[in-house]
Amino acid sequence: MTEMVYGAVPVRDVEPVLPKWWRTIDKWSISSVLILFGIGLLLGFAASPPLAEKNGFAPFHYVQRQAFFGGMAMIAMLMASMMSPLLVRRLAVIGFVVSFVALALLPVLGTDFGKGAVRWYSLGFASIQPSEFLKPGFVVAAAWMMAASREINGPPGLSWSFLLALVIVAFLALQPDFGQASLVLFSWGVMYFVAGAPILLLLIMAGCVVLVGSFAYANSEHFARRIDGFLSPDVDPTTQLGFASNAIREGGFFGVGVGEGEVKWSLPDAHTDFIIAVAAEEYGLVLVLVIITLYTLVVVRSLLRLMRERDPFIRLAGTGLAAAFGVQAMINMGVAVRLLPAKGMTLPFVSYGGSSLIAGGLALGMLFAFTRTRPQGEIGDILRGRVR
Repeated sequence: MTEMVYGAVPVRDVEPVLPKWWRTIDKWSISSVLILFGIGLLLGFAASPPLAEKNGFAPFHYVQRQAFFGGMAMIAMLMASMMSPLLVRRLAVIGFVVSFVALALLPVLGTDFGKGAVRWYSLGFASIQPSEFLKPGFVVAAAWMMAASREINGPPGLSWSFLLALVIVAFLALQPDFGQASLVLFSWGVMYFVAGAPILLLLIMAGCVVLVGSFAYANSEHFARRIDGFLSPDVDPTTQLGFASNAIREGGFFGVGVGEGEVKWSLPDAHTDFIIAVAAEEYGLVLVLVIITLYTLVVVRSLLRLMRERDPFIRLAGTGLAAAFGVQAMINMGVAVRLLPAKGMTLPFVSYGGSSLIAGGLALGMLFAFTRTRPQGEIGDILRGRVR
């Protein structure tokens, strides 16, 4: 009778949050991330005691800090993955604005910790690297602009996002941090390609990147030194690249044994930028292949899920986040085996670092939120419907 008088009562989705999240999340990808974090802790037990001894800390001081920051990262990842795409976009844009302001103020308030690049804010008990949090925020903001440009009478989002990327790259180059700058440009280029950019335009942009790289080589001693070291046919065995290359060779297929590696005593960044060298020396090629497989699994499964997504914003943002995650891992491992110049970039969820762990957790949480299963038609069905 009530329905006859007042109309049908709308049915609400009352499924609890946790069961709905578990039903729609990509369990293979989230399990891969948890395994990567576990491998990072395992390698931390091997790589961090020498540095802790050198700095006067307890042997597993850095492992405890990695477990703490990693726990925060896992919580952030799970919480972000439970959010709706709309809420993720709003919070990511706010985070991007805050991170961008922090990045712009680095030359005034930041510190280099004696490494020659002003990338951090020192809080005394910890440090924050704004560029780590800027990357996922930029990807989401740029995807929002690109998606908005497809709407009727929409803003010129493609141009806005490109100008924004150039501004960010300029700030990163001033630090200097060419690794993060290249990652921002690559993420934007992938999203622009997915958004329908012509190949000719992308080739022109690649040419511009080469020209900018040549200018940086001629005017930046920091950049030129790294490029010269990469191009040199001989590797100085007393450099970080020399120690890492030797450790990877010594590891062979099965490694020299747990705790038997020597590279951790020689490399100051064995627990961060060159953690893969520790893995290769002590556990061999087997563990390295496992790590590569886990990264590949997350990226490929995310992209396959995004291919079925018909919302252009979700598709673009998810693709950008997956590309940034995969390429950062590729760059870190490529540097260790001398396939790429030294970049000073961590291995996601494996290397030690508070900012990189927490920012990585937020980025993957947003990616998992975008790739959750939602009731919608296949994108192919939508395209075929338009053709008819």
